[in-house]
Amino acid sequence: MSKIIAPSLLAADFKNLELEIKRVSKAGAKWLHLDVMDGHFVPNISFGPVVLTSIAKVSNLFLDVHLMIAQPDKYADEFIKAGAQLITFHIEALKAPQVLKLIKHIKSSKVKVGIALKPKTDVSIILPYLKLIDLVLVMSVEPGFGGQKFMPLAVEKIKTIKNYIKKNKLKTLIEVDGGINLDTAKLCAQAGVDVLVAGSYLFGAKDLSAKIKALGRI
Repeated sequence: MSKIIAPSLLAADFKNLELEIKRVSKAGAKWLHLDVMDGHFVPNISFGPVVLTSIAKVSNLFLDVHLMIAQPDKYADEFIKAGAQLITFHIEALKAPQVLKLIKHIKSSKVKVGIALKPKTDVSIILPYLKLIDLVLVMSVEPGFGGQKFMPLAVEKIKTIKNYIKKNKLKTLIEVDGGINLDTAKLCAQAGVDVLVAGSYLFGAKDLSAKIKALGRI
């Protein structure tokens, strides 16, 4: 089965955002990955729901919103209203009762829900939630900045999660984000990943279509 390719908007040219979105769509991407950073949970700031609202008006892509923020339960509704089709929040940002509550709330809004985990977070913490969510996002770099080097420990995490999904006959997708290129994507694909997030590797390409097709075929 071909992989879902989700170009990461952070690597786009923000002076020409509408053109960039149309460019990745024309090149064959089906998803658009949007990293929301608050300067608290991660040491950087990106954009908020106002930008997402504008993107939703000009995009026909599936809007995959990754909340790298300290209070995802406080702000999830704003991103739902802005047009998010999948909201992924970090397991490290909330305590267990809040995690369950937010999963239920997002699902009640008819939006898909995912949980992300940082590279140093033990994979076992995510397993009990897999039956409740649509996607798990394995970070293969420390969240907060683009252009970082891929951390191989992500591969073992993907394998563990994939084995759990198969064993329990779940339909949860596995997404990986950070340092993805053709070589690292192959490692992740062999481990069982479904969705590949790539930023500078795609947006910096002269032949964007060729790179998206190559990633999708691995």
